[in-house]
Amino acid sequence: MAPLRVITEVAALDRAFDYAENPALGPIGVGDRVRVELHGRSVRGWVVAQVTSERELKSVRKWLGYGPPPSMLDLAQWASDRWCGPVARFLAAASPTRVVTSVPTTPPTRPLASSSVSPVVRYAPGVVQLAPTTDPLGLVLHAYEATRLRKGSLVVLVPSDAWAARLRGRLEQRGCAVAGAEQWDRMRAGWPVIVGSRGAALCPAPRLAGAVVLDADDEAYVSSAQPTWDAVSMVRERARRDDAPTWFTTMMPSPSLVGDEPYQRDADLVGGWPRVEVVDRRGGDPHDGALSARALTAAHRALDGEEAVAVAVVLQRLGTGRLIACDVCGELARCAVCAQAEEDVDGGLACRERHEPRARFCRHCGSTRLRVRRAGVATLARDVAAQLGQPVSEVTATSDPAAPLARVVVGTTAVLRRVRRCSLVIVADVDQYLLAARASARRDVVYAVGGAGRLVGSRREGRGLVLIQTRRGDDPVLDALVRADFDDLVDEDRATARLLALPPYGAVAEVTGEGAAEFVAGLAGSPWRVSPTPEGFVVRGPNPEELGRALRVLARPAARVRVAVH
Repeated sequence: MAPLRVITEVAALDRAFDYAENPALGPIGVGDRVRVELHGRSVRGWVVAQVTSERELKSVRKWLGYGPPPSMLDLAQWASDRWCGPVARFLAAASPTRVVTSVPTTPPTRPLASSSVSPVVRYAPGVVQLAPTTDPLGLVLHAYEATRLRKGSLVVLVPSDAWAARLRGRLEQRGCAVAGAEQWDRMRAGWPVIVGSRGAALCPAPRLAGAVVLDADDEAYVSSAQPTWDAVSMVRERARRDDAPTWFTTMMPSPSLVGDEPYQRDADLVGGWPRVEVVDRRGGDPHDGALSARALTAAHRALDGEEAVAVAVVLQRLGTGRLIACDVCGELARCAVCAQAEEDVDGGLACRERHEPRARFCRHCGSTRLRVRRAGVATLARDVAAQLGQPVSEVTATSDPAAPLARVVVGTTAVLRRVRRCSLVIVADVDQYLLAARASARRDVVYAVGGAGRLVGSRREGRGLVLIQTRRGDDPVLDALVRADFDDLVDEDRATARLLALPPYGAVAEVTGEGAAEFVAGLAGSPWRVSPTPEGFVVRGPNPEELGRALRVLARPAARVRVAVH
């Protein structure tokens, strides 16, 4: 019996070891999970190859059932190089949480039920710009029809588990055999359709017939834990290996999603966006509370309706910054070089990059009466309750999802996932998005307003309203939201990404932690460009796979290091 090469779940030992096959266990296949002895410990692992060896080897102790199919082993190695992480992390993500010793028989891929009332909306494979209120089911049904006769599974990714459960039910009603993310054995058997959130990008389907990723620019597809892999890139690589067509939907295409390629647009893109109104608070009454006079009027009108949740107020603080505004004219303190928000620095003002430190005064009117705006969700909820004379529910990512909601809800963007329908969404301080120190700040605003549109309805329906409060009303992003025309923003983002060599025109890795300096010192004399940042270092190069491999072979210091390859 041929020896087996095994990668163990001990991520710190990111290499394979050879073991003799145990005749008492029966045949063990490539990809199967096993238990072996490693340095006196009993650990789990995955068989990645059958090899030849003349040495005396320890035997495999136990067979632990099926693991990822052999076709995914090379993918796991590619992902390890791409995102600078242990292979075991990706193999674990593609493995079941329990022992699976058999898989069911795969059902046939049947045509759609003739009773299906949802129209099939035909788009060629590629990136499709859809309005937020447009039902993507028609596109998914088209992808199912287009790939039905191909070998493999159609994998459909959505940003959240709740959305996946709803979509799975709708597809089953139309005659599709669908496996959910919790049905590992069905996915391993190659079920016709697999629906899930980010983890479904690593579903153990032996082969892809096609893939659909809805809201492909949503941050939910990027893992915040190391390795910081993203589902869109993973699906693209799997589809490339299986020569499978892919469809990606987005509200506003990002450069990393489309590059320089053309993309398709929804036939009624403008009509599918919500009605958006911008309130510039720079010229408002300084005695107004958290909600402007216009927002109060709209809120009272919404409360006169019959919606269970009438008003949702969204406040999102990204990063650690706190905006500083003039008490006299209402202008925000912004850097003259980069236009980003300024913060308190040794009694003066400066942006995050410290381009032009200066004295503490307003550039617009010269006043020294500047105030830091610190309102959080709890403070905002208290102020809104006082202004509206209504009980208010607070909703954040840690809130109880089963708790009843009042007719007025205040919270972070978790509100947009918890509430299903309302008459009015107020973005209390959109400047926290627009001035965030991140490349995706503008798309974050568009996605937040698009998510709000799913609550209030489209301008085609004329049902609800998204009201945005700002202190920089001349912003092109806000103008694009009012017009529901994002072509100029997409072109600007492409040009900026190309100029700064950001993905997909270059590779960027963020290195942080106490050992970051020692870690990047190993790149001295290499072609990779290393730049310091307030949090650590940024490493740049032309290709993410090559950059990931270069970082992966560096010696790890004893101190903590976090590497995020984009």
